[in-house]
Amino acid sequence: EEQIHDQFNQIWSKGLVPGWTKEAEGAADKDAENASASARALNLDHFHTADQLKALGMARLKEALEALGMKCGGTLDQRADRLFSVKGVAKEAIPPKLLANKGKRKRQDDHSDGDRKEIALMEFEISALYEQMKDVVMNTRKQVERKQTKTMEEREAEIREEEEGTGVAAEDELAEDEDEDEDSEDEGPIYNPLNLPLGWDGKPIPYWLYKLHGLGVEYKCEICGDYSYMGRRAFDRHFQEWRHAHGMRCLGIPNTKHFHDITLIEDATALFDKIKDQLAGEMWNADMEEEYEDSEGNVLNRRTYEDLARQGLL
Repeated sequence: EEQIHDQFNQIWSKGLVPGWTKEAEGAADKDAENASASARALNLDHFHTADQLKALGMARLKEALEALGMKCGGTLDQRADRLFSVKGVAKEAIPPKLLANKGKRKRQDDHSDGDRKEIALMEFEISALYEQMKDVVMNTRKQVERKQTKTMEEREAEIREEEEGTGVAAEDELAEDEDEDEDSEDEGPIYNPLNLPLGWDGKPIPYWLYKLHGLGVEYKCEICGDYSYMGRRAFDRHFQEWRHAHGMRCLGIPNTKHFHDITLIEDATALFDKIKDQLAGEMWNADMEEEYEDSEGNVLNRRTYEDLARQGLL
């Protein structure tokens, strides 16, 4: 541990700690702020009155105001009126009286050099620990891949063996023959020209099982950064995993069932715009759907009624 600290102090004094140079921190903070603002921004073109904004609730209005850098306090009516007042106004042209005070935020974002160094040291220690445990991590990953190649019946049989104690006996036999196994493994590499996944015995799985699970089919996902998934099962499962969820979050798109099997960024954004247009069309329009009745009992919508009233025809 002392060796790690000494090595870190030398790199820190030279400003060479990965991810903790001033240029990297400034770029990361700016990118994070822009991504957060774009994800919380609200398209005001779909709203015609402040009353329609009230239906979104106080929490959503607060996020939209923060994305524009405006004051986010007050009641529901005040927030809706404040946000609707800047409809069609560029972010740079928003009146200063509506902008939030950045002094408090600046004080919160400023970190002392001691805090930065402490966080950087923790990251450096984690990286050093990973390098030491790299073999264990890779072996664990291989073990997980072996289990994924097993069928449900094979897994249940393995669990029954462990519960009945046969698995323990097998482990004892393996422990007795450990030296012999190591000698046999050292005799030469395993013949695996097709690069098949390894089974529970450390040998390549049968080719028919490899084809059955479709492990030779590669699926790429552009949202995950062109990451490749081998097999349909791994591909279907990745839509609910962290890598795909992070990619959708960066695009400002909710990771819902509507976007299952969508791997291209262009397709995801197009589908998201289509869903937003459908929701906008389903919103209640007071001018066309609010009904009025004249003196003769005729039912008119609000816009027609007001036009006739201005012309004095009612």
